[in-house]
Amino acid sequence: MTRRIIVIGAVLCGIGLPPLFVLVNAASFYSVNRTNGTIVTSAGQTREYILYVPTSYDRAKPTPLVISMHGAENWPSFQMNLSQWNKAADEHGFIVVYPAGDGGGPKVWHMRGYRTPSRMPDVVFISELIDTLEGSYNIDPARIYANGISNGGGMTFALSCTLSHRIAAFAPVAAAVTLPLNWCPDTRPAPMIAFHGTGDRFTPYYGAKVWLAPEPFPSIPEWTANWARRNRCAPNPVESAAAADVTRLEYTDCADNAAVVLYTIKGGGHTWPGGTPMPEWLVGPTSRSIDATNVMWAFFREHPLRRKPS
Repeated sequence: MTRRIIVIGAVLCGIGLPPLFVLVNAASFYSVNRTNGTIVTSAGQTREYILYVPTSYDRAKPTPLVISMHGAENWPSFQMNLSQWNKAADEHGFIVVYPAGDGGGPKVWHMRGYRTPSRMPDVVFISELIDTLEGSYNIDPARIYANGISNGGGMTFALSCTLSHRIAAFAPVAAAVTLPLNWCPDTRPAPMIAFHGTGDRFTPYYGAKVWLAPEPFPSIPEWTANWARRNRCAPNPVESAAAADVTRLEYTDCADNAAVVLYTIKGGGHTWPGGTPMPEWLVGPTSRSIDATNVMWAFFREHPLRRKPS
């Protein structure tokens, strides 16, 4: 019963429900949030993270790094359990880090209110976290990748606009993005693979103003098309069936091979496809037809960072 309360509390806060639920979740936070690393950023903030290094790690070999970000009012351990990236890391031999957003209890990623996106505290944190891990491990600088769910998916977009010279590809899930595309200061093509359910009530697939966010959410198909235009892809995407309830839409012939792919889960909720199920009555169904983590990793492997000639 305790675990059920913690999970439900985490989900309620992760999708941005009212302060009463946040207070309930905060009590649970202190019993389940376990981080194993901290850094003090150049902005003077102490920031936390969970680092997972597989037993197969070999200091002599450059190793990929995957950065996976939790939803709003949530925490790294929840994202670790939800996404199951550790299992993929064991199988494929890469390092995973789950950074924590800002806040004294449950965490959030902040993306608005900054005139210089590259100096946003959360962007500075991720950049300096990469520096820290590169100083301790043999990280392959051409194979650093970012993903996240909900508010963490929005932060994934923000990183594509600010750290595309360091992060090779991006993967938002049920992304809560209210930033307009013209906010993005970086025009560098950025490979992207996204996952979104048509039954998502919290970040609606076709866009809408919902009570939990101050700004309307964009239509996911239009948002994906805008990303494809940013990557200078051919205008007509290729659609195929990935499963009975999953459609795959791919924009091809993109600059620098920076493909843009959208997986649409028919009836899917505000969930991580193939990940740990969350309460269906609250966030909707979790599709078992596709494993977002493994599909992401396959996409990441195909898209190392392309460095511009100096």
